[in-house]
Amino acid sequence: MSNEYLLDIRQIMDMLPHRYPFLLVDRVVEFEPGVRLKAYKNVSMNEAFFQGHFPGLPVMPGVLILEALAQAGGVFVMSTIQESLEDKVFLFTGLNKVKFRKPVVPGDRLILKVAYDRHKMNIWRMHGIAEVDGQVVAQGEFSAAVANKGDM
Repeated sequence: MSNEYLLDIRQIMDMLPHRYPFLLVDRVVEFEPGVRLKAYKNVSMNEAFFQGHFPGLPVMPGVLILEALAQAGGVFVMSTIQESLEDKVFLFTGLNKVKFRKPVVPGDRLILKVAYDRHKMNIWRMHGIAEVDGQVVAQGEFSAAVANKGDM
């Protein structure tokens, strides 16, 4: 396991097609190929979704916490597979056993932990935990496919 493995935002943008306001992973801080990845998202009051969710009571939408976990999973898979990523995209295919435990608010650092469960051909299954200050805020199992951009 390497605690020195780091991907910054530029390297993450090379792997994921997402851009502002939908890129939800700021940095990768741990990576064990084929096993797990740890990343984070700094949650700022400047996030576009806080304008409407909710005025006067800003709470990060749960679906965006799951999206952040999925994006971290995408970085995990793209960092694990040994082929060209140039024409590939990582697409959500399913969610299971999702639970939301606590709200995420401006000023929080959302820690994103994803771990490999299994994969068959181009379908990957992982489980993820999102934490703030050591407390679980959301968790679940998810699956995704590595697809060719040209097939979409």
